[in-house]
Formats: sequence, structure tokens, C-alpha cells
Amino acid sequence: MGETTTSFLPVFVTLFPMLMTLAIYYVQKESAKLRNKLSVITSIITFIAVAAMYPQIIRGDILVFELFEIIPEMGFVGTFRVDILSFCLALISSFVWMLATIYSIDYMSHEHAQNRYYPTLIFTLGACLGIFVAGDFFTLFIFFELMSVISYVLVVHEETEEALKAGYKYIIMTIIGGLALLLGVINTFELAGTVSLEHTGMITTASGLAFATFIAYIIGFGMKAGMFPLHVWLPDAHPVAPAPASALLSGIMLKTGAYGLFRVFFNVFNVEFLQETNWIFVVTVLAVITILLGSAVAITQYDLKRRLAYSSIGQMGYVLLGMSLFTEAAILGAIFHIFSHAFMKGCLFICAGAIIVKTGKRDVRELGGIGIKMPVTMIAFTTASLAMIGIPPLNGFLSKWNLALGALDGGAPFYVVVLLISSLMNGLYYLPIIINAFFGEEVLHQEIKADDVPFKMLLSIVVLAVCCLIFGVSPINLPFDLSRMATDLLIGGGI
Repeated sequence: MGETTTSFLPVFVTLFPMLMTLAIYYVQKESAKLRNKLSVITSIITFIAVAAMYPQIIRGDILVFELFEIIPEMGFVGTFRVDILSFCLALISSFVWMLATIYSIDYMSHEHAQNRYYPTLIFTLGACLGIFVAGDFFTLFIFFELMSVISYVLVVHEETEEALKAGYKYIIMTIIGGLALLLGVINTFELAGTVSLEHTGMITTASGLAFATFIAYIIGFGMKAGMFPLHVWLPDAHPVAPAPASALLSGIMLKTGAYGLFRVFFNVFNVEFLQETNWIFVVTVLAVITILLGSAVAITQYDLKRRLAYSSIGQMGYVLLGMSLFTEAAILGAIFHIFSHAFMKGCLFICAGAIIVKTGKRDVRELGGIGIKMPVTMIAFTTASLAMIGIPPLNGFLSKWNLALGALDGGAPFYVVVLLISSLMNGLYYLPIIINAFFGEEVLHQEIKADDVPFKMLLSIVVLAVCCLIFGVSPINLPFDLSRMATDLLIGGGI
């Protein structure tokens, strides 16, 4: 275990994007090109600032910074705190966000309301990182609400009737989740006298209020994670958002809910308490339903982005299952799947955006021959899809392998069967797209030129696809090494 070190970097990675939102808003009045450049530069600097924490984090240090007291009489302190788990989430989030911002330059070039889109995109980045670097649950709650409310603008960006309906459902679920989360934070303070993330096992005595606190957190964070039955907003919100926003909603923002649950299980409560009370079994059951339901419904969807949205529900079930089994391999699989899913689903959503921009087609049955017309995009789509199915040596295989080992270590082979069935389902809704794209009869309009999308879009697509390949079964695997360190921290109670 390293040292606790005072550092301004956690504050910087949160407030810098938020403050730059003002600059982006004002420069866009003078130049759209400058607005775009400033957005990309902000995302790059933010990623570099997060990465700059690596030398200290890898030593086991914890970076902290106390900004100000929010409610002194109640003991809440606005603190920032980064350990290895926080760093993992912040690193993958800032990396994918940077790629999505670069992708947006060409993707959004012919879209309306760009002056609203870019400030919203960058502000949401700061709010999202604020969740991961928050040092107490009250600060986390503030950033969680900021991210949830501001991202509504991304959901309704198209301003179609479908988008507005999806946005309405999203904001209602956000309010419900936010109120539940606030109730959990208040109850935690009432029972433990603190909500600081430097503590573990804040609640270790079973009571009606303690169980209500547990359920409140499950509702608050489970809603954002797409957990059944709180997933109802997700299949509507993801398809209607612009492709880069969909990639972030699925690849990153769902992970804020998973991160929150990690903190609840290992900070507010602890492994022994949740196992003794069997409360954790609630999450395990819901995780299994989430996996199977998301995968089953995805098979029935013909809208490409809607199929990907339901797939995200099933994939988040893997993370929820891994964190609820409490074995070392399962937790490792869950944390690594956060990395893997960000790469895989981020790639798939921006590939879908490229296909829609180029062809105007969303129905998977109408994409025959698209692999010949857009080879780079579809090779990347194929790579990410095979990773989602769990084909070795891609990263999705490594996630599922460790989740399966974790289930066996916990004496629960039933969950291995669940993983195998879900992988089969993944194949049923991804493989037909791939086969039709390269070997199907060409049904696209002939006037569509046989070329790919512009360079900035291709760059993000290719980078994410390559990450799916190189961060699979390879000797050098930084995300897996970071996931192992985070697992050791959680299992060892060093958080």
C-alpha cells in the first residue's frame, strides 16, 4: 500500500473541461472551426491529465484534495480522491471521450445545433470524471446528477418526436434514480456518521434502515447501469442520440452506475456483511436476468443502434454479475469488462454512426454488401462484434474467461452456463450482420459510393478496434494489469 498524497490533478480533470465549456460556448460565435479544435484539445488535455496520475497510482498511492466544506454542520466535505479503481474508470472514460470528440468533428459537420452539442459534450466529460474522482458520496452525488441531467441534451439532440419521447423517459428515470441515491446517502450518514470513501464497512449492522439504504443505492446506481428492471430508458435513449453520444452513453456513462455499486459494496458495506445477510443475492439474480433479457431482446431488433442498445444491457449484466459474486477472478473479470465494453461498444456505436451517415440505412436487413463499400468500418465492426461474442484472442474472451473462473471459484457453475448461453445469443445477433455485410446480396442503392467515411471518423473507429485486439490475450495488457491491481485493492480492503 502506498501513501496518501495531496494532488490537484483530480480537481483539474473535473473542473478543466467544465470551465472550458464556457470558452467553447463563446468562441463558437466567432468560428465553428475554432470551437471544434478547442473541444478536441480540451478532451486531449483532460486525458493527458488523467494519465499523468499513473506513476503515483501504480505505486499504490492515493491522491486526495479537499476543496471546500459543503455542509459543515453535517460533516460533508467536498473532497476528491483517486485510488486505482477511480483511476481505471477515469482513464478509460477520458480516452474514449477523446476519440468520440475527434469522431464528432466530421460526424457532426452536417448536423444542426452544433453550438449546443459541443459545450454539452465537454461539460458532461467533466461531470462524468467528477463521479470517479469524488472523495465522498455527497460529492459523487452532485456530479452524478450533473452528468445525468446535462446528458439529457445529448439524448434529445435530434429534436425528433422519437428523441423527445426517449428524453422524457430518460429524465423521469434520472429523477427517480437521483432521489433514490440521495436517500441512500442521507441514510448512510445517519447510520455511519460519515460518507467519506476513505472508510470501508460504514454499515455492518443489519436493520430495516440499512436494508432500505442498500435498496436505495441499487435503484440509484442500477438505473444508470441499465440493470433490470430499471433499464427501460436505455433502449430508447441510445438509438436516438448522435452516434458519438451513443458510444459515450453506452461505453462510459453506464459505467458510472457500475462504479457506484462497487463503492456501495466495498465502502458502505463489506463483503462479509452482504454475504451473511444474503442481500447481495438480489443483485446476482437481477444481473442474470439483465444478461439474458438484454441478449434475447437484442436478437429481435432490426434497427442497428437499437440492437446495440439492448446488447449494452446484457453486457452490463456481466459487470453486475462479476461484482456480486465476490470472488477474486469474478471481480477481476467485472473490472476488465468495463475496459473491454468501453472499447467494444464504443467502436460498434461509432461504426453504426458511420454506416448511417454513409448509407442512410439503419435496418440490419438492408446492409447487404456494406462490407465491400465500407471495408475499414466493417472490419472494425467485425472485430468488435467478435470480441463481444467472446472469441479469443480478443478482449471480450478474457473478460468472460475470468467471470467464468470466478463463478467456478464461488461454487456456482450455473453462472458459467448463463455466460455460455449469452455468448451464443451474442453470436445470433452479431454474426448475421457480419455475414450479410461481406457475403450477402447487395441491396444498398447504387448511388452510394464505395468508399469509407472521413479520416477523423475512421481514426477513432480503427483505434477502438485495435484496442479490442491488442488488449485481449496478449503479453502486454495495461487494462488487465490495472484491473488486477484494482481487484487486489478491493479484495484486500485497502480502499
